[in-house]
Amino acid sequence: MNTQRTHPTASSTTAVEKPSSMAWAWGLVIFTALVLIAYHARMGAISPRIANPDVAGAPRPVEFLFGWADRWLVLHEWGTIAVMIAIAVACAHTWRRQPGHPYVLMTIASTAIVWQDPIMNWAPYAVYNPQLWHWPEDWALIELSPTVEPFIVIGYAAFYFGPFFPAMALLRRMQARASMDAFVWRHPLLSLAAMVLVIGFVFDACLEISLVHTGLYIYSQVIPWGSLFPGTTFQFPLIWESALVCVVMVPAAVLCYRDDTGRTQAEKLVQRFRFLSNHPVLGTFLMMFAILNVSYFVYGGAFAAIRVSGAASAVACPYPYPEAKVYDPQGYFEREGEPGPFFAGYWSTWATGQPEGRPKVNSVSADGMCKKAPQ
Repeated sequence: MNTQRTHPTASSTTAVEKPSSMAWAWGLVIFTALVLIAYHARMGAISPRIANPDVAGAPRPVEFLFGWADRWLVLHEWGTIAVMIAIAVACAHTWRRQPGHPYVLMTIASTAIVWQDPIMNWAPYAVYNPQLWHWPEDWALIELSPTVEPFIVIGYAAFYFGPFFPAMALLRRMQARASMDAFVWRHPLLSLAAMVLVIGFVFDACLEISLVHTGLYIYSQVIPWGSLFPGTTFQFPLIWESALVCVVMVPAAVLCYRDDTGRTQAEKLVQRFRFLSNHPVLGTFLMMFAILNVSYFVYGGAFAAIRVSGAASAVACPYPYPEAKVYDPQGYFEREGEPGPFFAGYWSTWATGQPEGRPKVNSVSADGMCKKAPQ
């Protein structure tokens, strides 16, 4: 028996929160964001902080997948626009039919945590292609990104919330075939979390490996152990990255699980806070947003610990974006023979475990990692 339709939820009881007004408010936010993006959009390494004055244009010392150096950027950027339009249309349609739907709220919440992206590019040395459309490099917060902060990261919702749907479908399928005393019925949240962990790991690995090989970004430094292709342009911290992103994917999924009352876990948490209970839709969104932010900080904190430890010693050689200075906060690129010029970026002192800043590096020998890298 499906009890979800017979029990009121925050999303079904609160058309009182004026969905038409909410729709207009979100429409205004989206319109304002698009205007800001259009007005401030940049391409290339423009700021003297990151631009390499010795290089004109955007030559590439390494070939990306199929040799499509520029086509991939076009495909990724316009593909992101198409996906976000589809998501926005789906959310608008869902909200109109059921104002306050928790899936829409989670989509918004998992998109809104994009404000942390510059920090989360800094922590794992995620260096983006300067030829992507991006925000001005010297803006506060934006400047934490090793090179540029691209607009393409607006697609967070598809990334962090996407694994919930196949995992949920699989869980329901397993529950339909299992007896009521089976583990998937007795511990549905643990079952869902485990499925998202596996699906999210595979999804992230496939997606990010392809993005690195198509030149969207690189991980400029990784821990050699547990990483794919260490010491090459296409190195990827498989165990570290693909596991840690699930720290965000799992809470996003669990918060949207509906129990036999028809309420999601996020809605049930809101009921425990009296000051939010009178505004269940807003409260559900704030609960989701708060938990995802904390989860994302855990992800970044783990990579920050790796950064401070100095264990991320394998560098991406050759550095594929010569129009920009080499992001080298710890001197590892220079030590391994990358020609430079170098820059340390922000948060390269205490936050990186270097109170005195970027260390002075001895001249590299002829057998340095970057000297060996294919050119």
